[in-house]
Amino acid sequence: MFARNMFKPDGFRNTYADGQAVGFQFDCKVQYYRGITLSIVRDIKVEVDGVEYPRENIRFSIKGETFTLDEMRTVIDHELRWEFGKWATVIVLKEGGLEQGKHHIKSTQIIAPSYMPHILEHAGDYDFEIA
Repeated sequence: MFARNMFKPDGFRNTYADGQAVGFQFDCKVQYYRGITLSIVRDIKVEVDGVEYPRENIRFSIKGETFTLDEMRTVIDHELRWEFGKWATVIVLKEGGLEQGKHHIKSTQIIAPSYMPHILEHAGDYDFEIA
């Protein structure tokens, strides 16, 4: 799919706890032709302005529930499916968040459908701004 369809243009922002920026987040759509259970997501890689963030710092939020990438491997609840065409939020823990201004993201979704003999990787990149 195309990156312009992968990322929600107004979905980029810093995240806050107790008034302090503790990371950033963005909204994205699954880059697969159908909805998926969270358990088949093997990884979501995030790189902003050339900095790749470690897996341990990435969270995934859908329908009011938030998971680490490792926790996602255990989620088989069909109520928490990542439906085709629906937004989910990827949260990256980063002290201070991102500076205001323009940034460039590259994100890769790695999924392993049970009926396919190989793992699928779908990447997209996008220019965005933090206000």
